[in-house]
Amino acid sequence: MFENTNRGESAGIKGPAIFLAQFMSDEAPFNSLSSAARQMADFGYVGVQIPSWDYRAIDLEKAAQSKDYCDEIKGICADAGVTITELSTHLQGQLVAVHPAYDVMFDAFAPAQVHGKPKERQIWAVDQMMKAAKASQNMGLTAHVSFSGALLWPTLYPWPQRPAGLVEEGFAELAKRWTPILNAFDEAGVDVCYEIHPGEDLHDGITFEMFLEEVKNHPRCKILYDPSHFILQQLDYLEFIDIYHDRIGMFHVKDAEFNPTGRQGVYGGYQAWADRAGRFRSLGDGQIDFRGIFAKLTHYGFDGWAVVEWECALKDNMQGAREGAKFVADHLIKPAVGAFDDFAGGTSDRDTNRRILGLD
Repeated sequence: MFENTNRGESAGIKGPAIFLAQFMSDEAPFNSLSSAARQMADFGYVGVQIPSWDYRAIDLEKAAQSKDYCDEIKGICADAGVTITELSTHLQGQLVAVHPAYDVMFDAFAPAQVHGKPKERQIWAVDQMMKAAKASQNMGLTAHVSFSGALLWPTLYPWPQRPAGLVEEGFAELAKRWTPILNAFDEAGVDVCYEIHPGEDLHDGITFEMFLEEVKNHPRCKILYDPSHFILQQLDYLEFIDIYHDRIGMFHVKDAEFNPTGRQGVYGGYQAWADRAGRFRSLGDGQIDFRGIFAKLTHYGFDGWAVVEWECALKDNMQGAREGAKFVADHLIKPAVGAFDDFAGGTSDRDTNRRILGLD
């Protein structure tokens, strides 16, 4: 099911780029797309990933309706010296599927008129996803990032015992909700790259496979690869690339560390991020082998963007962003166009090869 479809000549991984979600605010320079893009360009970034829910960065409804508006947004970024890499619907995608236990907390992801109205909120979220497909198409983008949402997350640890068929029913419903969205993105020529993330029903390789089967191996169902979420789960993030490289459509460059003690481990004891055994760090400050990651992605022909997602429990975001641009630039690999020992080779033809093998 996961054969290699990416090998071959590739321009290599593009970057550095950065996700603007953790930076947009009401304070300059992040109170508008223009000034935010200029700031990131000054830091050394050549691409920005845009949170579609943030009015300071983009009007999603307008982007879905008007290619002229999308050209204007692209022009703003181009004037600043950066390219738009993808749009994000993390918040809206989360609301496509919400377990009732989280209704109150997830209302904050939606407009006030649908608060306390789970069905209306879900309809709003699906409409947002449809708009994001059209907006991505209008911008000439080929990939989009989102969350899957979760119906099963409260049952992650099997206590009380999960009833037979519960997991299957949950994934069937999740696929039922996402299939029309995936079809809309297919019509737009855009991949949906799910960030594999704790809190989502798609949180590791097995759960992605379960979902992929339910959506009948939909060609637009892809992965946003973020190793920080895997080290916190103690999952082999390098082997993950070997297994799923043909479905990896996007890459978040985010560092993390896992330092278990005699008092806490993976679950973190309800502690704040700075006090957890597993916590996110700025690039280069954690434990992730990014040289190995960039090498494997290059080996498999990944030519998407390396997008910094700054989330650190200790370091200021501006320092993290400034350092992150250089970190990514230093890890980018220009793919080789030939073998290193080509200089020593001779001519090759079938007759010569047969003589070497001692065959007539």
